[in-house]
Amino acid sequence: MLIGYARTSTLEQEAGLDAQLRDLAALGCEKVFKEQVSSVAPRCQLDAALEFARQGDTLVVTKLDRLARSVVHVGKIIEALEAKGVALRIVNLGVDTATPTGRLMLNVLGGVAQFEREMMLERQREGIAKAKAEGAYKGRKPTVRLRADEIRGLSAQGLSMGEIAEQMGIGKGSVHRVLSGAKGEGTISS
Repeated sequence: MLIGYARTSTLEQEAGLDAQLRDLAALGCEKVFKEQVSSVAPRCQLDAALEFARQGDTLVVTKLDRLARSVVHVGKIIEALEAKGVALRIVNLGVDTATPTGRLMLNVLGGVAQFEREMMLERQREGIAKAKAEGAYKGRKPTVRLRADEIRGLSAQGLSMGEIAEQMGIGKGSVHRVLSGAKGEGTISS
């Protein structure tokens, strides 16, 4: 059985998800799992697809980056699939792990994809550093500091730090910093 998996990172990428679903249907996938979550978020539908797959099945994805976030992640997915006797097909790369050549190509391509991601993150960090140096990047507004009086008022009513944190939707550490008058008070809101 061909089992399809489609993913986009955000709800704004609806066209991308539709294209993946269309391609998977055209390939003859009998069951398709889809979701719209970032690559680092828990992926319930991917887990469901891996659980659903049985010996002799093939999991089909249109692109490698729709499936895994890193070489290690690809390796874990392949390991789980191999343990069940399930192959992996990546359409745009022409890779099918049912063959030794397909497995080799997947490992090489996974390494390249991870390298590309790391380079993108490095460029992003450099851009943020440059913006900070130019005064154009201010970071997140310190929201807890703006609510310090409210925190102190709740404390004066006898609420514990945990109760204050829960009621205000912030971390206990932030409450503690405000109440203790610690330096950097309110710069972190959880």
